[in-house]
Amino acid sequence: MSDAHGGNIYAVARELDCRPDAIVDFSASINPLGPSPMVWKAIAAARQFVTHYPDTSCWELRQALGHRWGIDPEQIVVGNGSMELIDAIPRALKLRRLLIVHPTFSEYERAMARAGGSVVTVYAQREQDYAIPIDHLVQLLDSSKGRARSFEGLVLCNPNSPTGRACSVEAISHLAKLAARRKLWLVLDEAFADYCPERSVLPQAASWPRVIVLRSMTKFYALPGLRVGYAVASRSVVRRLRAQLPPWSVNAIGQVAALAALGDKAHAEKSLRFMGRARARFVSLLSTLPDCRVIEPSANYVFVELPQGWQAETMAARLKRQGLLIRDCSSVPGVSARAIRVAVRRPSENNRLIKALSTLLDDRNG
Repeated sequence: MSDAHGGNIYAVARELDCRPDAIVDFSASINPLGPSPMVWKAIAAARQFVTHYPDTSCWELRQALGHRWGIDPEQIVVGNGSMELIDAIPRALKLRRLLIVHPTFSEYERAMARAGGSVVTVYAQREQDYAIPIDHLVQLLDSSKGRARSFEGLVLCNPNSPTGRACSVEAISHLAKLAARRKLWLVLDEAFADYCPERSVLPQAASWPRVIVLRSMTKFYALPGLRVGYAVASRSVVRRLRAQLPPWSVNAIGQVAALAALGDKAHAEKSLRFMGRARARFVSLLSTLPDCRVIEPSANYVFVELPQGWQAETMAARLKRQGLLIRDCSSVPGVSARAIRVAVRRPSENNRLIKALSTLLDDRNG
């Protein structure tokens, strides 16, 4: 599989011969308000730590996360972004076969391949707006024969990327109970759950013995360049995950920044209010584009299917010439070649994208 993730403003800037900050990046779903002001102050005050090795146990950050969720810090492991933990999970749990629900984040399958394992796949249906097929998953996990024996774990992205669809807490809780009964693992990737806290199973998942919950400091806290993520699981699972990580994988400035971000509740509340308004407005504007199919999201991005006759690759290339990056989802299994994902940014930037999309679609229609 080719690397199709968003956010590569550097390569695009070289291609367009411009500065990276001249690119408006709708392909990476980062908080448009940016990091908390407290993050910048903390980074400036922590310059002396650059000359020291970072705390390999991330002790202070784990204490803060434990306080945030009301759980034992020993049930938390911090990684170099949640991606490092996704990569470690197959090795830590000795997974040979993992059930995944397409369309979803491609790195689950890649992590299994790197660990020498493979995946079993089910698909969300376009006709149901790509809702995660909970009933089908329940049947698979509850079965005493057949496919239930062909995998050792299930991974769910909630809310899902790239579709933005999310499961209820009740549905996830039911899956967790079934997984425990069948001695299967349930991995929940909540990288975008800060935008829909009512859908998150933290902190109750900390008491579920066969569940790992992944969280990211990248999206909501706007720290993608510092690479900080964490997992919540039982103490024994956390020890197994830590054993798979290299020492000092989380740099000192990243730890300081994450700690400061967690401490600024006012910025978090402001970000949630902003996203609620901006997302509703953006979805409304996207829905006015002729013959586009827009999926109502629970995260800070919107999944869109372009009209018949368009290809996502073509649209992405044409917008790129205007300095606008979108996520071409045509390589994601389970969606059409017309599928794109666009992040919710500030209103003026959203307006610019809508105008560009409208012009391109009108030109083709004309």
